[in-house]
Amino acid sequence: MKIGDTFNYSFSFTQEEVNLFAQVTGDNNPIHLDEEKAAQSIFRRRIIHGFLGGSVFSKVFGTMWPGYGTIYMEQDLQFKRPMVVDHTYTAAFEVLEILPKNKAIIATQVLDENQKLVIDGKAEIIYP
Repeated sequence: MKIGDTFNYSFSFTQEEVNLFAQVTGDNNPIHLDEEKAAQSIFRRRIIHGFLGGSVFSKVFGTMWPGYGTIYMEQDLQFKRPMVVDHTYTAAFEVLEILPKNKAIIATQVLDENQKLVIDGKAEIIYP
C-alpha cells in the first residue's frame, strides 16, 4: 500500500435490502420504506439509509481492498446527495497517507452514475 493507490467498486441496493437494514437498525423512517409518504418529502421518493450506503466501505475494507485482516478504525462521512434503490453507484478509495504500524488514511467516496459525489469521507485503517 502506498500513497496514491486507488480502488473502485460498483454496487447497488434493492428495496428488500433497505427493508432488512430498517429491520436490523430499527430505523423505519417512512422516507425509506413508504413510497406514498416519501413522495411528500423533499426527495419525492424513497431513499436509502445513509449508513446503508456508507456500509459499502466496510465491505470493501474487510473483504476486497486491502482485504481480509484489515481493521477499520475510524470513519467520517458527509452525506451529499440521496441514494435510491436499484441504481448503480461506485465506491472510490484513495490512499492519502501512510502512518506507522501499517495504518493508512483513505479517502472514501460514493459516486452516482453521473459521477456526482453522494458520500464523502475519510477512513483510518490498519492493513495486513
